[in-house]
Amino acid sequence: MSKAKGFGAEFKKFIMRGNVIDLAVGVIVGGAFQAIVKSLVDDVVMPVISLATKGIDFANWFVALDGGEYATLEAAQEAGAAVLSYGNFISAIINFLIMAFVVFLLVKGINAVAEKTKKNEEEVPAEPTTKECPYCKSEIAIEATRCPHCTSQL
Repeated sequence: MSKAKGFGAEFKKFIMRGNVIDLAVGVIVGGAFQAIVKSLVDDVVMPVISLATKGIDFANWFVALDGGEYATLEAAQEAGAAVLSYGNFISAIINFLIMAFVVFLLVKGINAVAEKTKKNEEEVPAEPTTKECPYCKSEIAIEATRCPHCTSQL
C-alpha cells in the first residue's frame, strides 16, 4: 500500500511541475494553431499552387497498389484499394514548412521585442556605488564619511 501511495505521490509531484504544465499548454495551443495552418494551406495556398500548376490537385496524386485505375483518391478508397497517397504527403510537407515559417516569424518578432526591451534597460545608468575623495583622489564607497586612504573627514 505504501509503495502505491509513494508512486501516486511521485506521479502527482511530476505532473504538477511547471515544465509539464507548460508543455501541455504548448501542445494544446499547437494543436489549435495546426488547424489554422491547415486551413491556410488547404484553402489559400494549395488553390494558388493548383492555379500555378494549371489545375493540378495534389489531393488526387496517388498510386493504387492493386494496379487498378481510379479517377480520384476517394474512388480508390471506396473500392477498397490500397493506395499510396503521395499528394497528401506533399500537402503535409507544405503544411509543415508553412507552420515552421510562421513559428520562425513569431520567435523572431518576440526576440526583436525582447532585444529592444533589453537595450532600453541597459541605457538606464546604474546608481554610482563609489565616489572620489576630494583630498587624495582615491576611489571610496559612496556612503563613506571618512577616506580609508588619507583619513580625511568627508
